[in-house]
Amino acid sequence: MSDQSIRVGLVGAGYIARWHGDAIKASKNAHVAAVCDVSAGAAGELAAVYGAAVYTSLDEMIAAGVCDAVHILTPPHLHKDLAVQCLQGGLHCFVEKPFALSLEETKAITHAAKESGKQVGVGHNFLGLPAYDRLKSAFDKGELGKVASADFNWNFPLAPLRSGPFGLWMLQEPKNLLLELSPHLFAFAVDLFGPVEIRHLDRGKPVELSGGGTRHQSFRILARAGETDLNFNLTLAETMDDRSVTLRGSSGIAQLNYAADTLVVARENAADIVLNPLVYQLSLAWEHLREGTINFARHVASLNRNSAYGVSFARTVENFYHALANGLDIDPKYSGNAAETVMQAIEDTIQLMPDQGRETAPAKPASRTPEPSVLVIGGTGFIGRHLTRALVDSGRDVRVLSRGKSGPFDDIADHVELFSTSLKDPEGLRAAMQGIDAVYDLAKSVDTTWEACLQNDVGVRETIAQAALDTGVKRLIYTGTIASFDMSDPAVEITDATEFDADMSDRNLYARSKAECEKRLMDMHRTKGLPLVIARPGIVVGAGGPLQHWGIGRWQGAGTVRIWGKGNNILPFVLIEDVCDGLIKMLEVDASVGQSFNLVGEPMMTARDYFDAIHETLGAKIQVRSGSLHAMYLADGVKSVLKKHALRRQGVIRPSLRDWKSRAHYSPFRIEHSKQVLDWHPTKDRTHFVQQAITKAGLFGF
Repeated sequence: MSDQSIRVGLVGAGYIARWHGDAIKASKNAHVAAVCDVSAGAAGELAAVYGAAVYTSLDEMIAAGVCDAVHILTPPHLHKDLAVQCLQGGLHCFVEKPFALSLEETKAITHAAKESGKQVGVGHNFLGLPAYDRLKSAFDKGELGKVASADFNWNFPLAPLRSGPFGLWMLQEPKNLLLELSPHLFAFAVDLFGPVEIRHLDRGKPVELSGGGTRHQSFRILARAGETDLNFNLTLAETMDDRSVTLRGSSGIAQLNYAADTLVVARENAADIVLNPLVYQLSLAWEHLREGTINFARHVASLNRNSAYGVSFARTVENFYHALANGLDIDPKYSGNAAETVMQAIEDTIQLMPDQGRETAPAKPASRTPEPSVLVIGGTGFIGRHLTRALVDSGRDVRVLSRGKSGPFDDIADHVELFSTSLKDPEGLRAAMQGIDAVYDLAKSVDTTWEACLQNDVGVRETIAQAALDTGVKRLIYTGTIASFDMSDPAVEITDATEFDADMSDRNLYARSKAECEKRLMDMHRTKGLPLVIARPGIVVGAGGPLQHWGIGRWQGAGTVRIWGKGNNILPFVLIEDVCDGLIKMLEVDASVGQSFNLVGEPMMTARDYFDAIHETLGAKIQVRSGSLHAMYLADGVKSVLKKHALRRQGVIRPSLRDWKSRAHYSPFRIEHSKQVLDWHPTKDRTHFVQQAITKAGLFGF
């Protein structure tokens, strides 16, 4: 980096911070100099990626003088105060959307920027796409003619509405969904047409959140900008991805697919009346061929890492820092004025919601203080939510580790206590385990290298286990996975006594990491007396579970799946209710200590049977394609070579052919041991299975 490189501080170290950090790293004019987060662990992990300093106090970071600019990346309710503080502290600010929670807060930020003489930008990131630049240029030049109407679409599934985590900020109030998602659409409209006049709002597809409260999964907003009619459509249920902008003009119809960074323009032609339809369709075919070829080349060159979202992020951030480095005003579409105009449209829309988008049925406050005897780590996930409720139904109070103060248990707050701590903090974990008899560890990190797995998954499991020993916990129940088995041979049956391969180095990271966790924990059971039980759930299905389950196949949206293999072998499905029953029995049966149990249901369905049942019961036909595991293995080999030698990426792992075959779950399971020791009996009734796994599961959200 040059001496003139702008020093940037990241305020907030959550998921979105990595996108911002990588975009800054790619910039010619800036670098990440500091990371500030109230969690020292989170700040430290992110700062290590960029060689940046770590702060847990914004006051300290500002006083240290280590930054020229900051990115505000915290939950949105903190944006206004933090941005104003940084601007008044002499720092330029780039604020992730939503810029603020209201027009009043937005103006407070832009006023602070004017008073301080500093620049403020808003992360309306899709505006940075190259394809959008082409759309805007065609529009500005009048190439589309007189534009009569425009559609702005965000039709993309939002899984947390159905399967959590429910503690996310965007789910805490009905209006938060609009604050979170509509800036993408309104930012396009404002940049193209200026201020937006909201005329009508219609909501649909309501869904009940776990723990109480209703959220809508579709929004239809009618608006106008001058003489142009505007339609804003958001659908968050399971639907084919359609994130697009369509401009309908007298000389052409332009459709921007901003999820893929493509632009297709349809125009009339002056050919003979007989040839006209052919010429029209051929011109469209050429448009699609050109965009598809460019997109294909981009993905091949980057090994599928150069996403439209990432490209847009990088160009948006570079635009901001190019302006700062050269003493220029930032692009108007990222300016504070644009943030105000977009927020005005959002606020006008929220005004049309009942009670202005506030929660109309607040959760009933707890009438008693829970006295938890069980701790659930990963309690806000799919299995964790169901297990927590099952434990409460069994008469137990539960403590759930949660990053937030709200979650999916507001309706049973008399029996559930939320506790926040880092899984890498031994002291915090010991505090969480005070008064606890049993701990369920359902958590799993998502890592891309074996070294990261050892640190974030295996190391964390050992830290949790040691805390359990230190506090005298009587039972630690860890959830491994059947994916760690070699399931490549249909002739080999798998039982609870089946061991993993001694050498797991040629397995995928998830399978290998979970197996290593089991090994380390079992060593602690033998050497230190850790009261351990291991559960390995199969392909878990039921209410709140995902439609796009990767245990069944490789999905392309909600409507197409390439199954692992031909899909004619029985899969190890298991109902979530049966998994919870087995997990609770592991707590209650003393003979379970020191043993492992495969929680797999009775032989019930193949992959094709499962999708046929979805079609029959829900009327939704999913395109199912067989997946050649040999072809997938060979293609993965090519990618591995390119990653290692062309991109010079370290730690590249190529899973073996048997690993790919194991994804098809060829080997059958025998669960007699689980039945005998735990007295566990998963459902044998196919009708009940279909009802719970499909009919009542809410797979499509409506």
